[in-house]
Amino acid sequence: MNKPNQINRWVWISLAIIFGLFFLIQISSYFTPEEGFSTKEKIGIVKLEGPIFNVEDLLKDLNRFAERTDIKAIVLRVNSPGGAVAPSQEVYEKVKSISQEKPVVSSVGSIAASGGFYAAAGSNKIVANRGSILGSIGVIVEYPVAVELLDKIGLKFETVTSGAAKDIGSPTREVTEQDREALESVVNNLHQQFVDAVSSGRSLERDFVLSLADGRVFTGEQSYELGLVDTLGTLDDAVLLAGQLANLEEKPERIYPEKKRYRLLDYFFNELEERAYGFIQTLPLFLWKLEN
Repeated sequence: MNKPNQINRWVWISLAIIFGLFFLIQISSYFTPEEGFSTKEKIGIVKLEGPIFNVEDLLKDLNRFAERTDIKAIVLRVNSPGGAVAPSQEVYEKVKSISQEKPVVSSVGSIAASGGFYAAAGSNKIVANRGSILGSIGVIVEYPVAVELLDKIGLKFETVTSGAAKDIGSPTREVTEQDREALESVVNNLHQQFVDAVSSGRSLERDFVLSLADGRVFTGEQSYELGLVDTLGTLDDAVLLAGQLANLEEKPERIYPEKKRYRLLDYFFNELEERAYGFIQTLPLFLWKLEN
């Protein structure tokens, strides 16, 4: 076999491998591991657990389930004592937005307090166990003041600010009356936002919610009597209710996000794609070497 024929053979083999890899990469994006090939109607279950600070993964899971046509309803399983206000609001707004397109039911496990209850308030229905802890509708800001301790050890801080309120919350100086007024203004405003969200989400009179919004917690049974939850029950009951809201006749399949299981596979395909692009860029040099 002469040299030109050998070159042509290697070129065609190389191109076939490259285009084959691209085909596999592209088709894998259409059939994600979560979707598979099942045509059965499903209920997506997303968990909100622990203190609420970073909710990016949770929001991605909610978006993914909201976009999937085979998932007819979503259950938000809440086990959270609360956390930062803004992330809690993000979950609330996302749940509220999705609930206008497909049913979202919040299922309370052990606790849905403060930000945990805030997030759940955006759903169509809330289901809680009799012994669940809910509520704590309130906002708190606290920070240490270490002035006396610093005096005892002889340590002083020199602070230069652009304004008197810039170092509010600093543990190195005493709290002033102006500090308290500024922080109370922030806390009260955030508290009013919380009350408005619960009033709107639970279809309760604002004054009634305000009467409960002093930071108290309630059992699931008490919350049901007050109208903070719709029914008492377990996760199974929440899934059943979600199916009913979605008008599902058969028992739906439960789907959970499974991101960790496929991280290695995602890394493999990303690395493969980068290497394929790199090979295409160096293909002219590769062919030149074969010819010379």
